[in-house]
Amino acid sequence: MVSDSDTLVDLRSRLQGDSLKKQLSAVHELLALGPQGVEVLTTTLIDRKDELPTILDGKLFQVLYATERDELRDLLTQHWPQGRLEMPSAQGIDYGPLQALLVQQDFEEADRLTLAKLCELAGPTAVKRKWVYFTEVEQFPAVDLQTLDRLWLAYSEGKFGFSVQRRLWLSLGQNWDKLWPRIAWKDDNIWTRYPGGFIWDLSAPDGHLPLSNQLRGVRMMAALLTHPAWSEEA
Repeated sequence: MVSDSDTLVDLRSRLQGDSLKKQLSAVHELLALGPQGVEVLTTTLIDRKDELPTILDGKLFQVLYATERDELRDLLTQHWPQGRLEMPSAQGIDYGPLQALLVQQDFEEADRLTLAKLCELAGPTAVKRKWVYFTEVEQFPAVDLQTLDRLWLAYSEGKFGFSVQRRLWLSLGQNWDKLWPRIAWKDDNIWTRYPGGFIWDLSAPDGHLPLSNQLRGVRMMAALLTHPAWSEEA
């Protein structure tokens, strides 16, 4: 049994609070406490299993998976065989491999797979050419873009995703020249080199990933960020 020390009581309370920043801080502090902290994280995740998953649930799943303890991975697989988030698709596309990469924080490979999934959405011709025309984005089902976005949000502490890029773009008056340096896609008017110039971990600025559309120019990005998916988001 977990000891109800003052520290554990306080950390449990922060996990149940409304501040994402305090929740994420509590996750890292509990992890540092060892077995007692891990038990709190595990019971918290299981207790929340009937609720709609949030960024906190993604983080809990991610850190417990990263412990590499067989009994914990077995428990996670028992409750959520494909990951904490459901992955609806209007076209029957399997986003399970993407969720697996994001759980492992393999953001570089997850970015490549995101582009592949966007090509799948666009159709066989796009899959063959390995990139998407901006005109094809308009036909993407909203539910699929929302699934991609929620996966990136849940496993990046809310830092990455199309909706994050959209929020920043709107906050900058829809000014692309201001957005690129803000998300570190440009520095001193020079485009960041792919892949070595990009930051493939959570030290990156908000909105840095996914960048699978970066090489396709403004029209591709504009089509993604103005898609009806974001006005339909529940």
